[in-house]
Amino acid sequence: MGDHDHHDDGDHQAAPSDLALRVAALESLLIEKGLVDQAALDVLIDTYEHRIGPRNGAKVVARAWLDAGYKTRLLTDATAAIAELGFGGLQGEHMVAVENTPQVHNLVVCTLCSCYPLPILGLPPVWYKSAPYRSRAVLDPRGVLEEFGLRLPAATAIRVWDSTAEIRYLVVPERPAGTEHLNEEQLAALVTRDAMIGVALVKPHPERA
Repeated sequence: MGDHDHHDDGDHQAAPSDLALRVAALESLLIEKGLVDQAALDVLIDTYEHRIGPRNGAKVVARAWLDAGYKTRLLTDATAAIAELGFGGLQGEHMVAVENTPQVHNLVVCTLCSCYPLPILGLPPVWYKSAPYRSRAVLDPRGVLEEFGLRLPAATAIRVWDSTAEIRYLVVPERPAGTEHLNEEQLAALVTRDAMIGVALVKPHPERA
């Protein structure tokens, strides 16, 4: 499959799914009735979007950094390798892992809507679903990365992967220097959602929320 191959079928559409519409309606009703506080709901969503959700993917990345055999399996059959750690399920059935190197940096987008590996990365960020990101990530990936604060060397090629209803991607970021003494749990704490989408690098110290 090419970097930008995209099958436009009935399962992959820009309109919100029936489930998404039901959730939005229920959320509005609960807030209107005073049963749920909007601020508390925002905190809950933030927790699953930034903290709990991406932790699954972070554990996958940390294992790949430490276990060469696992890394080979992950890059060969990501769905099966991820399942080894107990992760997977709806919207995470057909995964492909792509590895960042000094020569190649990978960036994930979904140009037609917002396909995203929920079991691995949690909730998608708002910007991932936005039309500007979905179009410009393909047309000007280096410029988009610079807007995220990521300036790559000119010699580093940028490869853009277009998610579909059939295939979703996980970026395996480069392990930062100076982390040789860290164990798997400590390494996983360094890995962010943005690094696994490809808009950031992993830093040698945990990022504070």
